[in-house]
Amino acid sequence: MDNTEPRMRWWGWGEDGNDGPVKPGARAMLTEACGWPEDVDNPPVALEDVHLPVNALPVSARERFESAVGSAYVRDDHATRVSHAAGRSYPDLVRLRSGDVPFAPDAVLYPASSQEVDELLAICHDEHIAVVPFGGGTSVVGGIDAFRPGFDSCICISLARLDQILSIDEESLTATVQAGVFGPDLEKKLQAKGFTLGHFPQSFEFSTVGGWVATRSAGQQSTGYGRIDENVFGLRCSTPTGVVELDTIPATAAGPNPRQVFVGSEGTLGIITEATLRIKRQPEATLPDAFFFPDFASGAAALREMEQSGLHPDIARLSDINETAFGLAQLGSGLQRKGLLAYLRARGIKTPCLMALRYDGRKPEAKARKAAGRSIAKNHNGIALGGAPETMWEKHRFSTPYLRDTLLTHGMLVDTMETSAPWSKIDELHESIRVEMEDALRAQGTPGFVLCHISHLYTAGCSLYFTVFAQQKADDVMAQWKALKSAAGDAMIAGGATSTHHHGCGADHAPWMFQENGDLWVRMLRAAKAEVDPAGIMNPGKLMNGPEAL
Repeated sequence: MDNTEPRMRWWGWGEDGNDGPVKPGARAMLTEACGWPEDVDNPPVALEDVHLPVNALPVSARERFESAVGSAYVRDDHATRVSHAAGRSYPDLVRLRSGDVPFAPDAVLYPASSQEVDELLAICHDEHIAVVPFGGGTSVVGGIDAFRPGFDSCICISLARLDQILSIDEESLTATVQAGVFGPDLEKKLQAKGFTLGHFPQSFEFSTVGGWVATRSAGQQSTGYGRIDENVFGLRCSTPTGVVELDTIPATAAGPNPRQVFVGSEGTLGIITEATLRIKRQPEATLPDAFFFPDFASGAAALREMEQSGLHPDIARLSDINETAFGLAQLGSGLQRKGLLAYLRARGIKTPCLMALRYDGRKPEAKARKAAGRSIAKNHNGIALGGAPETMWEKHRFSTPYLRDTLLTHGMLVDTMETSAPWSKIDELHESIRVEMEDALRAQGTPGFVLCHISHLYTAGCSLYFTVFAQQKADDVMAQWKALKSAAGDAMIAGGATSTHHHGCGADHAPWMFQENGDLWVRMLRAAKAEVDPAGIMNPGKLMNGPEAL
């Protein structure tokens, strides 16, 4: 495949051939909880029927771009513009599938080197053209939507051709990687040499190193292997006014760490073209385990004790009652499900919450951690299930987003919200965020069904990841979503949590940046942007944008 071709289909998640029907048990549960739209079949429109704004790229700018990267790598055909117009947030998918796309880049540029990125940004600065960086296109928070406030033209710079692992320092355990390297390609090359980054977000198959670094990504194994921001030791960033090169240093006391200014900057300061990442040797053993707990609070208490006692399970997930029930409803055999529930009831568990764990490392050390984790789980009334549930979850962990596409065709709203908070606030937040989302949907006349799980552990707290379902409000889909999103964000901030743990800020979470970090910090961030991007061309409408973004 040409490395400039998008890896994802233009209207939804992933690749064709991976969609499946909603399983009968899941459909029955959704029907009971929030209703099921009758006789609804809303597939995406044909690509040629997608309406885009008129291309406004000046001829003079196009000529300069072609001189910089070659005419073959300045593309403005319909398919290319559509496939780079938006990410994969719920609003993005609604717009793409309906064919009504109010914003799109006038052209997509494909530089082959960091130096070509430098040159393109200099041209855009001179020509006053907005720039949206593009990695894999997986943002679920409006992070790559091709906004152009105050600009006549907007282009997208794809990092697809910056796809090389530049070096592996086996002595220092670091790898220097270009920003356009996709997750599977990176892991394949690292594992061939006996190493791993251990970074596996749900978007792993279709996201890039540059995207991970730019959004402060967390992977499903980050409890053991670390978030991406913990693993960036050096980087190079092209900005409209020059290049920032930060050497690979394991630690420094030379003022605030400048690497962390660019990690999470979401393309608003410049384009990260290279990053040096901490890697680890591949584990000798990966030991799965799983438990059922009588309630969410008991499972959360067990996870807290595991993390604070130093066990640090590399994978740690605790599903609440609704998420566990939704998962059990999708078991292939109704008899199998009934038998399992009868087994649990006989042991006093009527509303089970499933915990899945995995311990990586040398065999003796991993076995010792697993044994200690089992002891803690038992002390919190956990019932051991063996490793099969965790292994099954891993088998399907990258396929869940395809269900959203299927449900959208059936007229359902599906979205995810995530946060993190101190352990002392988790039980209350788990309840309050769910209630606020359900109330917001009920006020729209569309009852909701909310699932939640814990998936990232810290000594001081953990993440909460919510999935919400409802029937789409046919007469105003976006108003329904905005009400839901506002209710969730407000509940998170009011409860002392963050507005986002790992999805990033983008446009969708920008309204809460001021409340979470304060006006002074946002002004400091804008001052930094004014230094490297005085014309404000870099990814406008994102991150530091303010409440008007939503």
